[in-house]
Amino acid sequence: MPASAVELPPFTALLFGLCGDLVDFGAQTLPLALQRLFPHAAPERIAEATAHPPRQALTYLLGREPNADECANFFSELRDSADEQAEAVPEALEALHRLGHSDIPCVWLDELPPAARERLAKPLNGTIVGSSGGEARPWPAPDACWQALITLGSPQLDGCVLVSSQPRLLQSGLNAGLWTIGLAARGPHCGLSAQDWDALEHGAREQRRAQATLELYRLGVHSVIDHLGELEPCLRDIACRRAKGEKP
Repeated sequence: MPASAVELPPFTALLFGLCGDLVDFGAQTLPLALQRLFPHAAPERIAEATAHPPRQALTYLLGREPNADECANFFSELRDSADEQAEAVPEALEALHRLGHSDIPCVWLDELPPAARERLAKPLNGTIVGSSGGEARPWPAPDACWQALITLGSPQLDGCVLVSSQPRLLQSGLNAGLWTIGLAARGPHCGLSAQDWDALEHGAREQRRAQATLELYRLGVHSVIDHLGELEPCLRDIACRRAKGEKP
């Protein structure tokens, strides 16, 4: 029987990161807010801070627990940054549109405060639901992924896939028992606005993309693609692997 005629197992659900994956090319919302709050901090220190969950990033730069006023200022800066970065990445809406015709339930996840993530999600025009995360432990704990599947009413873990560029979220997906697809040319690995990314010389873009791909595979993800425009063939490849009995 030709490969095209093989009946592939259906997917149960698709999970996506929000910031840097569906919107906010380069995941600029958090670092931009931190740069404005800490204008004298070295770029390397800002980058180190953004490897933590948002509130822990603030604690990292302060060197202590923030007080109520500092938290309020931080949340305000995050809202302002989210407003500025609330633009869908180039391939996101088309990918979501095509997935809408496949009847695969989809949900996005994010760990920014509710007001910031609601602003970021506006360009998606309700084409995909979001998961609040509830009282979930921060990534890379698996709780947020499981909560997202509960939001969708998913009956099982089998056939669930997480797509993201964010290392801690991908680790959360791995810990939750999901298939994972890393995005190498988007999100924090890119670390640039869409305009700055496009302005890079071809060799510089390829070097960043290759380094990100290597880091994602080292993390343990099951597949790596550059962007969501390459999602469908990647999903088909995972479906073939599932049909052969491979497990995440």
